[in-house]
Amino acid sequence: MKELVEVIAKSLVENPDEVVVTEKETGKSIVLELKVAPSDMGKVIGKQGRIAKAIRSVVKAAAAKEDKKVVVDIL
Repeated sequence: MKELVEVIAKSLVENPDEVVVTEKETGKSIVLELKVAPSDMGKVIGKQGRIAKAIRSVVKAAAAKEDKKVVVDIL
C-alpha cells in the first residue's frame, strides 16, 4: 500500500524527492501518512479534495483485496 501511495503522489507533484509516506499499523487498520512539499499540497488535494478522495478510493480498493482497512492521511 505504501508503494502505491508513493507512486501516485510522485506522479502528481513537482518535487517528487520531497514525497514521504510513513506506514503505521494500529490493530486491524493501517494508517498511511503522506507528506509533500508545501508548494505541492494543492496538487495532491485537488479542487474540493477530489484528487485526495481518488487516492483514498484507489488505496481502499487495493486494501480490500487483502482484507485490510487502510486510512490515508495527507499532512
